[in-house]
This record gives sequence, structure tokens and C-alpha cells, in this order.
Amino acid sequence: MSDIRRMAVVGAGQMGGGIALVAAQAGIAVTVQDAFPGAADKCRALHRKLMDRAVEKGKATRPDADAALARIGFTQSIDDLAGADWVVEAIVEDASIKKDLFRKLGAILPDQRVALATNTSSISITEIAAALPKDHQHRVVGMHFFNPVPVMALVEVIRGLQTSDDVVARTVALAERLGKTPLKANDRPGFVSNRVLMPMINEAFYAWMHGVAEPEAIDGIMKLGCNFPMGPLRLADFIGLDTCVHIMNVLADGLNDDRYRACPLLRQLVTAGRLGDKTGRGVYEYPQK
Repeated sequence: MSDIRRMAVVGAGQMGGGIALVAAQAGIAVTVQDAFPGAADKCRALHRKLMDRAVEKGKATRPDADAALARIGFTQSIDDLAGADWVVEAIVEDASIKKDLFRKLGAILPDQRVALATNTSSISITEIAAALPKDHQHRVVGMHFFNPVPVMALVEVIRGLQTSDDVVARTVALAERLGKTPLKANDRPGFVSNRVLMPMINEAFYAWMHGVAEPEAIDGIMKLGCNFPMGPLRLADFIGLDTCVHIMNVLADGLNDDRYRACPLLRQLVTAGRLGDKTGRGVYEYPQK
């Protein structure tokens, strides 16, 4: 993967910021684009915090940490991504917004050798690729990182109907260069991770709604009985309850099966604005946030 000298990451949030950091640590220059004012400052502060912690724990030297941070640049203009060798999109999980972005990326980066990867956790790669001209659709691939990116080892590599063998092979090689374990999946609703995980989380909400047990007991039983590091309801808060609803709807629509629809209690919490960690309250309360 020596051909990748400069990566572009669209989105300076938790996922995009994490992807940028692991790329910089692997020796790749990264440009992070986010149009929201203040997003760059917040992402830069998180990078500094994570690298300081790595130095304190002896996982990185101060010179290596400073060198990694120096490889990351920020911009608000998408036009500044011109000339990148690889793009990873990590913006809001909305198909129409992603397709609009990929149309712009295709125009800014017309070289067909430049792969356009999406960090989507559930949206069809084939659908996103269809936003590009037919002779460019082979460039689009799913590169699904997991949160927190610097810690989680997996990258789910998803091949769309149009994705070329070369792009898939290069995505696998890049993930390995970033210190991750790439595992391939085909372009089906939810891919593998969310096809299995989200129905389990949804069922935990049904168990709560039907009075089977309280959230603490549901999570405790799954942790102690199934050796999960985090209970399904606590994990839902961590992911974001609105994101869980969205992914369940993607599964229900894509598989044409209403049994995948989000639990009414889950939808009710989202309607009330209780989205989990990011709002300070979801299934549980997080006063510090």
C-alpha cells in the first residue's frame, strides 16, 4: 500500500477522527474535511488527548506521537481533498446525503484509481455507488470501522455489486497497514455485524417493554451469562438510540420483513430525545455528559 501517501477523511466526528488518527499513526498524511465550524478544533483536541494517553502508557514515544499529529490537516472545503489517493467517508448515516457527497467526490477526484470508501454501518454500497457514473462505480467500497476506532481491531470490508476485485484487495491491504483485521462481507442489509447485533439489541428492548426484566438485569444477565463486555441496552446507548432505529429500519426495508422494525419503546425514547450517551440520557442516565 505504498501508493497511498495522502488519505482524505470526510467527517471529523468520533468515527472520522479515529480513522484519521490510525492512518496518521501508520505514516499516512491525512486531510480531514468537515464543514461544521468548530469540528476541527474538537477533533484536534481529541487526537492530542489520545496521543498523550498513549505516551503516558508507553504505547508510543513522544516524537512518534507528535509526528502522527503533524500528519493530520483539517479543512472545511471539500475542494481541498483534490489530489488524495484514498477517501474514507464518515458522515451522517443518511443514504441521500451520502450519495450527494459521493457525486461531489467523484467530480473532485476523477482518477479512477482513487478508491472511495464509505464507513456506513448499514446503507447499501451498491446504492451509494449508483450515484456515480457507471464507469466509476467500481471505485466504491464499504470500509466499516468500529467505535472506538483506535481500539477496535475489525474493519468490515463490503463489496458492492459494482466494486472491482482490485479495490477490494487494496482495501484489505490498507486495513492491514492500519493495524486492523479486515473481514469481507457482501452487500446485504446490515452486512454481518449489524445483521446479527441489531436484532439482539432490539429484542432486549422488547424484553424490557414486556416486563421480562429491568434494564440492569437484562444487561447483567447478558454480560455474566453470555460473557458480553457490555449489555445490549448499555451498548445501544453507546451507539445512539437514533442510530439503532435507523439501522433496524434499513434491515426491515432491505429484507422486506417487518419483524426487523424497531421496538416501539426504542422509538419512543428517540422521540423523547433520549438518544443515549450523546444526550446524557437514553436507557440510562449520564449526568456527566
